[in-house]
Amino acid sequence: MPRPVAGTVLPDVTLPDTTGAARRLADLPEGDPLVLHTYRGWFCPKERAYFRQVLLPLQEVAEVGYVRMISVSVEPPEVTAAFRAGLDARWTFLSDVDRAWQSTLDLREVTDTVHDPYLPTVLICAPDLTVRRVYDGYWMWGRPSLAELWADLRDAGAALRADWTAPHG
Repeated sequence: MPRPVAGTVLPDVTLPDTTGAARRLADLPEGDPLVLHTYRGWFCPKERAYFRQVLLPLQEVAEVGYVRMISVSVEPPEVTAAFRAGLDARWTFLSDVDRAWQSTLDLREVTDTVHDPYLPTVLICAPDLTVRRVYDGYWMWGRPSLAELWADLRDAGAALRADWTAPHG
């Protein structure tokens, strides 16, 4: 599969979460829009900055705004668990240690030959894993801001919810 683009459906995959429990990607949106984020790893200062500046503030809104978040790396569950706890992140982190999904999605970051990590990417998806928007985060400025994510999620919510407009009295 080539890199994800808007309109394609992500292939379903089962990966371990931070506790080592197998989690099926298709089960995680639970009917809500999805922010799927692939990242290099805890060792990358750009990743830590992006988590702190954008994803953690988004967490506060996503929890009350019916949005699911998932972050995926090639690090083992115990490493992602420590990183997640250190950030005080409450969304789902998945581990693709075997790099099978990384390969399927063609999201290998080819310049880091030491860690062989994911290419930092943010995907906005419908609950059925249809990609609505793709951000290539190889360069820091290619990643979406909180304002861009807010607009994308507003559009995703409006497209999904038949009751988007408040009823008249």
